[in-house]
Amino acid sequence: MGPTPRKRSVRVGDLILKEVADLLSRKVKDPRVKGATLTGVQLSNDLKHAKIFFSCMGGEPEVRRAQSGLDSAKGFIKKEIGLRLDLRYTPDIVFKHDPSLEKAERMERILSSLRTGGTPESGE
Repeated sequence: MGPTPRKRSVRVGDLILKEVADLLSRKVKDPRVKGATLTGVQLSNDLKHAKIFFSCMGGEPEVRRAQSGLDSAKGFIKKEIGLRLDLRYTPDIVFKHDPSLEKAERMERILSSLRTGGTPESGE
Protein backbone atom coordinates (compact mmCIF):
# COMPACT_ATOMS: atom_id res chain seq x y z
CA MET A 1 0.00 0.00 0.00
CA GLY A 2 1.25 3.51 -0.85
CA PRO A 3 1.78 6.49 1.41
CA THR A 4 -1.24 7.89 3.21
CA PRO A 5 -2.84 10.84 1.45
CA ARG A 6 -2.37 14.20 3.14
CA LYS A 7 -5.26 16.39 4.14
CA ARG A 8 -6.34 18.91 1.53
CA SER A 9 -5.74 21.79 3.94
CA VAL A 10 -2.09 20.72 4.30
CA ARG A 11 -1.60 20.42 0.54
CA VAL A 12 -3.26 23.78 -0.17
CA GLY A 13 -1.37 25.36 2.74
CA ASP A 14 1.92 24.24 1.21
CA LEU A 15 0.92 25.79 -2.12
CA ILE A 16 -0.07 29.04 -0.43
CA LEU A 17 3.21 29.17 1.48
CA LYS A 18 5.18 28.62 -1.72
CA GLU A 19 3.27 31.37 -3.53
CA VAL A 20 3.56 33.85 -0.67
CA ALA A 21 7.31 33.22 -0.46
CA ASP A 22 7.58 33.85 -4.20
CA LEU A 23 5.53 37.05 -3.91
CA LEU A 24 7.64 38.35 -1.04
CA SER A 25 10.88 37.72 -2.90
CA ARG A 26 9.78 38.98 -6.34
CA LYS A 27 6.81 41.33 -6.15
CA VAL A 28 6.61 42.95 -2.71
CA LYS A 29 9.01 45.88 -2.73
CA ASP A 30 8.55 46.89 0.92
CA PRO A 31 12.01 46.85 2.54
CA ARG A 32 10.47 45.90 5.91
CA VAL A 33 9.74 42.35 4.71
CA LYS A 34 13.17 41.62 3.22
CA GLY A 35 14.55 40.02 6.40
CA ALA A 36 11.47 37.87 7.03
CA THR A 37 11.62 34.12 6.44
CA LEU A 38 8.38 32.15 6.14
CA THR A 39 8.50 29.13 8.43
CA GLY A 40 5.10 27.52 8.09
CA VAL A 41 1.40 27.80 7.46
CA GLN A 42 -1.69 26.64 9.28
CA LEU A 43 -4.79 26.50 7.10
CA SER A 44 -8.25 25.89 8.51
CA ASN A 45 -10.08 22.77 7.33
CA ASP A 46 -12.56 24.91 5.37
CA LEU A 47 -9.59 26.66 3.64
CA LYS A 48 -10.91 30.10 4.58
CA HIS A 49 -8.30 31.16 7.16
CA ALA A 50 -4.51 30.93 6.86
CA LYS A 51 -1.97 31.69 9.58
CA ILE A 52 1.41 32.20 7.98
CA PHE A 53 4.33 32.05 10.37
CA PHE A 54 7.49 34.08 9.84
CA SER A 55 10.79 34.54 11.54
CA CYS A 56 13.44 37.20 11.27
CA MET A 57 16.84 37.63 12.79
CA GLY A 58 17.33 40.47 15.19
CA GLY A 59 15.40 41.71 18.15
CA GLU A 60 11.92 42.94 18.83
CA PRO A 61 12.24 46.07 16.63
CA GLU A 62 13.04 43.93 13.56
CA VAL A 63 10.10 41.61 14.33
CA ARG A 64 7.72 44.56 14.66
CA ARG A 65 9.04 46.10 11.43
CA ALA A 66 8.61 42.82 9.53
CA GLN A 67 5.14 42.32 11.03
CA SER A 68 4.01 45.78 9.91
CA GLY A 69 5.46 45.23 6.42
CA LEU A 70 3.70 41.87 6.07
CA ASP A 71 0.44 43.31 7.37
CA SER A 72 0.76 46.16 4.89
CA ALA A 73 1.25 43.73 1.98
CA LYS A 74 -1.56 41.40 3.11
CA GLY A 75 -4.20 42.74 0.69
CA PHE A 76 -1.88 42.50 -2.29
CA ILE A 77 -0.80 38.98 -1.27
CA LYS A 78 -4.40 37.81 -0.88
CA LYS A 79 -5.33 39.21 -4.29
CA GLU A 80 -2.34 37.53 -5.94
CA ILE A 81 -3.08 34.20 -4.22
CA GLY A 82 -6.61 34.42 -5.61
CA LEU A 83 -5.24 34.97 -9.12
CA ARG A 84 -2.51 32.32 -8.95
CA LEU A 85 -4.36 29.44 -7.27
CA ASP A 86 -7.64 27.96 -8.43
CA LEU A 87 -9.48 27.99 -5.10
CA ARG A 88 -13.15 28.49 -4.39
CA TYR A 89 -12.28 30.85 -1.53
CA THR A 90 -9.14 32.89 -1.10
CA PRO A 91 -8.25 32.50 2.57
CA ASP A 92 -7.97 35.41 4.96
CA ILE A 93 -4.29 35.70 5.84
CA VAL A 94 -2.84 36.46 9.25
CA PHE A 95 0.91 36.75 9.73
CA LYS A 96 2.27 35.50 13.07
CA HIS A 97 5.82 35.70 14.38
CA ASP A 98 7.45 32.29 14.93
CA PRO A 99 10.17 32.58 17.58
CA SER A 100 11.53 29.06 17.05
CA LEU A 101 14.59 30.17 15.03
CA GLU A 102 15.56 32.70 17.69
CA LYS A 103 15.08 30.07 20.42
CA ALA A 104 17.21 27.59 18.47
CA GLU A 105 19.94 30.20 18.01
CA ARG A 106 19.88 30.98 21.74
CA MET A 107 20.08 27.28 22.62
CA GLU A 108 23.01 26.87 20.25
CA ARG A 109 24.83 29.77 21.94
CA ILE A 110 24.21 28.22 25.36
CA LEU A 111 25.43 24.79 24.26
CA SER A 112 28.45 26.31 22.57
CA SER A 113 29.41 28.27 25.67
CA LEU A 114 29.00 25.15 27.82
CA ARG A 115 31.28 23.20 25.46
CA THR A 116 33.96 25.87 25.69
CA GLY A 117 33.64 26.08 29.47
CA GLY A 118 32.13 29.55 29.57
CA THR A 119 28.93 30.60 31.25
CA PRO A 120 25.79 30.87 29.15
CA GLU A 121 24.36 34.30 28.51
CA SER A 122 21.13 35.02 30.31
CA GLY A 123 18.72 36.07 27.60
CA GLU A 124 15.77 36.57 29.89
